Amino acid sequence: MQQIELMAPAGNFESLQAALDNGANSVYFGVEQLNMRARATVNFTIADLPEIVTRCEEKNVRTYLTLNTIIYDHDLSVVKTVLKQAKKANITAVIAMDQAVISAAREIGMEVHISTQLNITNIETVKFYALFADTMVLSRELSLRQVKKITEQIEKEQIKGPSGRLVEIEIFGHGALCMAVSGKCYMSLHSHNSSANRGACKQNCRKKYTVIDQETGFEMELDNEYIMSPKDLCTIDFLDEIVNAGIKVLKIEGRGRAPEYVAKVIKCYRDAIDSVRNDTYSKENVISWMQELEKVYNRGFWSGYYLGQKLGEWSTGSGSHATQKKVYLGKGIHFYPKAKIGEFKIEAFDLTLGDTILITGPTTGAKEMEVTDMMVNNTKSGKGSKGDFVTIPIDFRIRPSDKLYKIVENKVEA
Repeated sequence: MQQIELMAPAGNFESLQAALDNGANSVYFGVEQLNMRARATVNFTIADLPEIVTRCEEKNVRTYLTLNTIIYDHDLSVVKTVLKQAKKANITAVIAMDQAVISAAREIGMEVHISTQLNITNIETVKFYALFADTMVLSRELSLRQVKKITEQIEKEQIKGPSGRLVEIEIFGHGALCMAVSGKCYMSLHSHNSSANRGACKQNCRKKYTVIDQETGFEMELDNEYIMSPKDLCTIDFLDEIVNAGIKVLKIEGRGRAPEYVAKVIKCYRDAIDSVRNDTYSKENVISWMQELEKVYNRGFWSGYYLGQKLGEWSTGSGSHATQKKVYLGKGIHFYPKAKIGEFKIEAFDLTLGDTILITGPTTGAKEMEVTDMMVNNTKSGKGSKGDFVTIPIDFRIRPSDKLYKIVENKVEA
């Protein structure tokens, strides 16, 4: 059975490290403003590229740079500069949709992956882009049957990319979906002069609306359905079918989401992919993974169009349906390596024995653990409050840049 590459989102160094720590085979990220999450996340700078590559190469993880927005003439010099530095830093490939980016990358010998924004839905289009790219992200609106037909034709006709290898097919496996066809939407541009196709989506489709018939004046409130805001895609409950469809890369959406989201989702899908390969994939495991996935940001889950569904399943609210949330407690102060003790300053709320905590940081990533022992202001105690210095046994290094959170149950309205 083939091994599927698990691709993780990285919106910042915290998420990057979370992806590396939880079993990602590759990561994708943007730099500066020419990517589809230009405003949704902090984004890396060109100067960050060498560190990104260094961290990833240590774990044999591939690196993909997203340059997948619409490109205008005034962007071309920036595109060439970014690509030149990406090549210099040894970035694995660039994800692109604009022919200018594809051409510029090919000129300097960078591997190209075709973005879902190009909406590839058939084998003839695959053949065309095989002249330029080794990997292609198919349209998000295809069924698994259609995906499988394309992968079978690639094998049958021996369709190869510039590298001489068979073209690899990538699909989205988990995360946000929107009302637009493969992400191409102008609603935000029309309403806020802020183009989604330039990475600046305002997500006004996620709101609740009232519909008015302008001929009669009849007004209707769309109760309990945000009809332009689909639930999040989730494929973990039919991952065995995904594998059988012949795809090579499973992409997790979420460059605008928190590092604990990346950690949780990548860990679940890593376990699921491995279980399919090891023939231990089961309904019981799926139930457990779904419970874990529900703990982090989500708008509810559905299977997308993969199982033949023609219309979306709409979310029932504008925010997250996560069963847990994080509450900020304080910051890291010092780590004692011999004793393996972490010291924190509590700046808000209380920390109590038995609490589940989350520690995040640019080098730490996102680490979750239960507090089983604790010292407060150098005295053994079961509770720390605002202003206290707390020390906790911990098996990883913390840093002054790290933030400490408490994980609590989140009441989600039905």
